[in-house]
Order: sequence, then C-alpha cells, then structure tokens
Amino acid sequence: MAELLCPHCLQPLTDGYGGDCPHCGRSLENQNPEGALPLGTQLAGRYTVGSYLSADGDGLAYRGVLNEEKKFVLIKEYFPVTLCNGRSADGSLMPKEGKEVLFKTSRMDFKDLYDDLHNLTPATGLNTILDVLEENNTVYAVEESEKGMTLSHYLNLRSRTLTPAEARTLLQPIMEGVTQLHKSGLIHRGICPDNILLPIDGTARLTGYGTLALRTGGSELKSQLYPGYAAPEQYSAAEFSGRYTDVYALAAVCYKMVTGQTPVSAPQRKVRDSLESAHSLEAGVPTWFSQVLACALRLDPARRMQTVPELMSALTDPNVANAMFERGDNQISTRKIMGVSLAVIAVLAILLVWSLLDAGGERTPVPTATPAVTDSAEDSGTGSSTGETIPDLVGKRYTSEIKDNDLYTGYRIVMTEENSSDVPAGVVISQDPVAGTLRTEEGEIIQIVVSKGPNLVEMPDIIGFTQSNASKQLDERGIQYKMQIVENDGTMAEGCVAKTDVLAGTKFDAGKTIVSVFIAGERDDTLVATTGGSDSQSSSDGADSGSASSDSTQNP
Repeated sequence: MAELLCPHCLQPLTDGYGGDCPHCGRSLENQNPEGALPLGTQLAGRYTVGSYLSADGDGLAYRGVLNEEKKFVLIKEYFPVTLCNGRSADGSLMPKEGKEVLFKTSRMDFKDLYDDLHNLTPATGLNTILDVLEENNTVYAVEESEKGMTLSHYLNLRSRTLTPAEARTLLQPIMEGVTQLHKSGLIHRGICPDNILLPIDGTARLTGYGTLALRTGGSELKSQLYPGYAAPEQYSAAEFSGRYTDVYALAAVCYKMVTGQTPVSAPQRKVRDSLESAHSLEAGVPTWFSQVLACALRLDPARRMQTVPELMSALTDPNVANAMFERGDNQISTRKIMGVSLAVIAVLAILLVWSLLDAGGERTPVPTATPAVTDSAEDSGTGSSTGETIPDLVGKRYTSEIKDNDLYTGYRIVMTEENSSDVPAGVVISQDPVAGTLRTEEGEIIQIVVSKGPNLVEMPDIIGFTQSNASKQLDERGIQYKMQIVENDGTMAEGCVAKTDVLAGTKFDAGKTIVSVFIAGERDDTLVATTGGSDSQSSSDGADSGSASSDSTQNP
C-alpha cells in the first residue's frame, strides 16, 4: 500500500486520515462538499485527493498530491452535473436515465482532449498535463501546479497599464503555445486573464482547458464562458468555433493589458457595437497596434484575423500591420505582407551597397527608385557589376527553365516547395530577394518557392465521431469545413456526425473545397414515435452509436 501523505504539507501519516496532521497541524477531516471525492481518496495508487477547489460544466477540481514525487498537482474529475445523478457508494458516477449516451460521448471528449494535451505538453506557454486515468466510471486529468499568480491578479496589482511592447512580450509564449494547440487540431476556447498563469520562475503559461461543450452556450453541458473574451460564435451551439475563436480571445486579453478595460462582451456588441478602440482609451497605444486588435476582435469570424501567427506578426511589425490596412480592407493578405517584407529587404540591400561604396571613397547617390529589370540584366546571370539586378524567376518552371540553366550560374538558387491551388506544379510561386533588387555579390542566394500543385487530401471516415473529434480529424489534414445541425429522428447519436457531402476516401483539393459536415441535433422523440421506434430501441441504438463513435475515435 502506498504511503499516506498529508495533502497540506506532504509529510507521511502513520495514523491515516482524521484529526489534525502531526506535522503542520491542519485538519485531516473531510470537508469537501457532498458528492465530491473525500479528502485523502487514493487514485490509481499514485495520487492523493486533497481539498475541493471548484466546479464547472466539465467536472470538479481538487488540489492533489503526486505521492511518489511528493509534489502538489491539480486533479480534474469529469463530473458533468447536467448528465449525472451523483455517485454510488463505491464512488462511481451514475449517469441520469436517458443521458447515458451523452454521458459516454462527452466523457470520451474529455478523455480525448486531455490525452491529446498529455501528448502535446510540456510545451512553451502551456501548462503541462501529467497524467490521464480512468476510475469510478469517469476520467481524471492530472495537471501541474505552479506557484505564482494569474494574469488577472497581476493586472489588479499594477498601478498602470502595460505598454504594447510589454504586453507582446508577456503574451509571446502564450501565443506560441496556442499555435501548437492549433497545429495539433485543438482549440482552447477559454483564453482569458484568469486562465493565464505567471509562475514565480519561468514564462507565462495557459491553463483552463475544457471541452467544446463546456465552452459553447446552449450545449448539453453547463457552459462556462468568459464575458469580454469569449468570441460571439461561442454563445450558440448552432455556430462553430475555430482557430479564429482563440485569435479573438488573445486580442481581447491584449486589449485588457494595454487599456486596463475588459472588452465589451460579444452578445452586447452584437446588439450595439460600442467597443472603443485601444488607442482612444489609451493614447500611448499606437494607431496601427490598435487597428490590429480591432481586426482580430471582429464579430464576424470570416472577416476576423484567422490565425495566431498572423496576429503575432501584425502586433510585432508595423510594416506588416500597415499592409493589412492597404486600401482600407483591414484584412490580412499574405501577398501584401510578403511584398512589404521584400521591399524592406531591397531597401536594406541598396543602403548596404551605398555604405560600402561610400567607405571606399566612391560615394554614390542613393537610388530614388528600384532599377527596372532589363533583358541584359536578367539574361547575364554572371558578374557583379554596379547596377545589376536580381532576375525575375516567378512564373518560370524550375526544372526546365531554372535548374542547370547557364543564365543563372552566377547565383545560388535555393528551392523549397509548398502546395498551391492556383500555381501549377513545378512553377515558381515567389522569390527572395524580389526581382529588380540590386545585386550585392557574386554567388548571391536567391530563395524560391516552387508549387507542388494542389494539396490533395483524402476525406477521412468521420461518421459517428463527436463534433470535436471530427473537427480534430479535419484540422489535422488541413481540410476546410463547415458544420450544421440536422434534425435527429432518434436513429443518430446526438452531437455526432450524421453525414458529410464528401464521401470517405475521396481525394480533393483542400485549398478550394469546403466540406459540409452534418451534426445530429437533439433527439426528437415525436419523430421516433412517428417512425414506429420505441424508447428502449432508440436508447439501444443511441448507445450502439455512441460505442461506434468511441471505437472510431480510438482507431479512426
């Protein structure tokens, strides 16, 4: 039997629980609320349950102890109050009658989420999930527990707002962590100052993980949303969240840090959008920085900034931010950003040449415009005469027109490939330095990106998957999709994929095709009666469907 430890001071207990700890003097009597695990409960022989901390729609949180290492941890127990009748005498959870399938599928969502986080963490900016275990007809997630404070507490202690540079620096690891989540097909949906930890040692970390149902209004669980930080699409089960949902929350946190004010909540904004710009609230916030936040806080997900790397780049570089607002469209444009970046490189190259000539006593006026590419300059490919410019390789075929071509022997051409739905395979998409840039040396490197053609992907079989697991499968493959609720006649598992408009096994261009995914809505018992199904048969079918969903998730 494992050595019993005091959940308060981690010292060994010889007389078990009850009375006071002989080491720290604190009470060892169970004071956890009814229905929660009692103080001192052992899980898998490895963890000791300590004091009850909080509850949300997913379950209960406890302070805990990792026995072998004698360190504190956070233990979260899957215990959805809307689906459970409580706990049996042996500690097992008891789902409500008629809610067995939902209990099973949402428990699977909980386990899948924390299994994924366990495999992903430790990672920069993310609090680590140490273990996931199953006992008592439920699931337990064990998370690291760090000494420190939340960002909310830190902001309350400050006498002034953070500067944009300070805010960027503090949020950098969080943004990197969220980017890792997105690459793994996960969406956080709960980013807010309360869920950002500032450990005594180390950088900021994101916690507050939760299932899709927890972070969606009107779902089968009791939802937990954070007003001001939750995106508008989270307030309705009929709308679907994505990476842009976390972009909204990160921008809202940054807004709070630089202005000292929580953004107006999304439902209130949809009635009357009274959100003031960060610059109008705090004059020290640059206009371009304020505009980036406004773009990331758009109510319409389609018009909002879409990815965290875009937000990170725009908040760091005013040149990138200004490219967003060219012609007043307020939208991120990869080509615009690339164009601005290449133009800056070109100017720096020109200034470098000028400074070198000036140092040699041959002062040459700074060119007022980039020299045009002439046929002779493009075709020579050799030499390093003053005024020679980089040739234009965009649109040329790499194998037949560039590779082993004597015209370009005076350059080192470095080729990478990426998918493109618009540029044929083998054709150059872009180059760096840009064509027309003044050449600076013999053997200068030209980096080119060559098209691999469309990103052809195979449609996975996601029929029967829960909504969150289906999203994960599609996100991992880079498939664009939209989801919609369909009427459930009682033959389908609620909240699971009923059908898709692209058949499993079909290959298609992921850059141009948007897959429609149809999610079974709440069961309509009147439709079951009309079609001749009985309650018991429907329940049985639902359970089978839930089992299929579970099996599919484990072995897709």
